[in-house]
Amino acid sequence: MQASYYERTGPAAQVLVVGSLPDPSPGPGEVRVRLRWSGVNPSDVKTRAGLRSPVLAFPRIVPHSDGMGIIDAVGSGVAAQRLGERVWVWNAAWGRAFGTAAQYVVLPQAQAVALPDAVSDEAGACLGIPALTALHATLAHGGVEGRSVLVAGGAGAVGHYAVQFAHLLGARQVIATVSSPAKAALATQAGADLAINYREGEVAERVRAATQGAGVDRIIEVDVAANGALDAEIVRPGGDWLVYGSGQGTFNLPFFPLIAKNQSLHFFIVYNLTPEDRRRAETVLTELLAKGALVHNIAQRLPLAQIAAAHELVERGEAVGNVVLAIP
Repeated sequence: MQASYYERTGPAAQVLVVGSLPDPSPGPGEVRVRLRWSGVNPSDVKTRAGLRSPVLAFPRIVPHSDGMGIIDAVGSGVAAQRLGERVWVWNAAWGRAFGTAAQYVVLPQAQAVALPDAVSDEAGACLGIPALTALHATLAHGGVEGRSVLVAGGAGAVGHYAVQFAHLLGARQVIATVSSPAKAALATQAGADLAINYREGEVAERVRAATQGAGVDRIIEVDVAANGALDAEIVRPGGDWLVYGSGQGTFNLPFFPLIAKNQSLHFFIVYNLTPEDRRRAETVLTELLAKGALVHNIAQRLPLAQIAAAHELVERGEAVGNVVLAIP
């Protein structure tokens, strides 16, 4: 099969190879997916760059955890009816050597989820990390129904979905922070009642004005290191933070505002959702997808041969939305 892989960490153009690898075969309880699209996420880029560890977990890694394709072979214990099923996959490269930057991937059948007919192929490669991260952040710890929610980075790959989920799942008010007028338009079209350009300043003042001085009930946070002090200020007493990202490995938070306001902080990574949380998120996501309720913001579609360029695009933060690779 044709695949991209790397055998050492470093710059994308120097370490990513596109070549041939043996076709995999499914074992018991597994399915083989003939991939059509592979999603490129910041976590894929950081792992390849060696930012998490310069030492590879495996001698050779086919990157990317997200993808979409067709089940074309099944192992023992898997219903034959799954053959030919359109699916999206999750955690393909999490703790595994073989991700979705290839023509085939083999993985446990639970990690290949039926994709509703209403959803385009390439959108299926955006669900495992961006959509499920956003959905868990809206569903967890009592959800958002009847609450005010601020989505940090409301035009990003996760944030754009989070704005939609908060709106669709009954939030009373959805506010997004963005960095440009174009991104403000994206967030507003996705369902935000207010989009605040943080580069213009006065974010706290505008949030207080929009919430009649109360602050928001929940913040969905993409970069707690950069925004922690602001979050403590704009989340109401008794409110919560759902944190899925940080621009720095260590950070400081103001203790007294947090304890004085009884604010709750919840940190999570989508790779490690509990089985119960994942089942709930998959069920809700499937229902919304089947209704055609979601907009999938795909910033770039590139061929597998341009995987290095795709990684560089994500690494520079230039993609407003998801980056996906077409598998030949």
